[in-house]
Amino acid sequence: MIVIRPIRADDYAALYDIAVESGHGFTSLPVNDELLMRKISRSERSFQKTVTTPGDEGYLFVLEDTETGLVMGTSALEAAVGLDDAFYHYHLGKVVHSSRSLNVYKTVDILTLCNDYTGASELCTLFLRENCRQKNNGKLLSKFRFLFLKEFSERFSDRIIAEMRGVSDENGNSPFWQWLQEHFFSVDFPTADYLTGIGQKVFIAELMPKYPIYVSLLSKEAQAVIGQVHGKTRPAISLLQSEGFSHRGYVDIFDAGPTVEANLEHIRSARDSEKRQVRIGEVGKGQPYMICNTKLQNFRATWLELAVPEDSDEVVLPAACAEGLLVQAGDWVRLTRI
Repeated sequence: MIVIRPIRADDYAALYDIAVESGHGFTSLPVNDELLMRKISRSERSFQKTVTTPGDEGYLFVLEDTETGLVMGTSALEAAVGLDDAFYHYHLGKVVHSSRSLNVYKTVDILTLCNDYTGASELCTLFLRENCRQKNNGKLLSKFRFLFLKEFSERFSDRIIAEMRGVSDENGNSPFWQWLQEHFFSVDFPTADYLTGIGQKVFIAELMPKYPIYVSLLSKEAQAVIGQVHGKTRPAISLLQSEGFSHRGYVDIFDAGPTVEANLEHIRSARDSEKRQVRIGEVGKGQPYMICNTKLQNFRATWLELAVPEDSDEVVLPAACAEGLLVQAGDWVRLTRI
């Protein structure tokens, strides 16, 4: 059975392998023993913490095949970004240069460094191992977080964001960062990306240009990738867009990848989810559903085909599925159509 569960200390080796496989540009999982162990410990503390408003909590999950014990991927939620360390973005805006006397009117695109997403909750650290990208695994690994957000909404902001990986080549070179490096930095993209991932962000404030950058002054290669996603990230952004996320002009300061956002009440899977009581029994043919229990420390989620009647507050689950979700007859679960 395929299940989502909170990460544990004994998942460290699998998380390290995932960090290696994810490659350059995956800032939230740098290949660093101490940092990865800290991430696991922080997640364990967050699940044990009593919370009424979002703070510095981070929730890290893994996708596991319970039959083999294989950890297939990972994804995470940050309760509120930018409360301890500044959370930087560029915002793509416009300025107008005009002169009535000369009959000149010109609109110019600019990038302005900002911290506008401070306090927002973030979808992050999504990576599914390549040989596991089949059936509904990818959708489950991304979308189950909407069920978790809805069930434990007091732990999160109403504003949910996701940073999308921007364009870089197989060696980790970003056209956008190459222009910044040439004019403002002496640090290559993989190094800057790694430093940010391990929490050493002070160089951003020290070296990043403080004034708006005129987009027309960037190289043609840098201009072309602003707001564009890495080829491997296209399925992820399409999935989020189908859920109601949109890009509102914010891009990553390193690779110019887009950040998308939505209010929790507008996210389709969260908005359309419902809670039902469990009844154990045989399940006929139905539609694919994501389903999770309502427990925090023992959270579990999976997907399966269910026949869900509209005129009932119950859902029938096979015994094996109920066992995998750690629920019994009479317990409550939250579910939504995939």
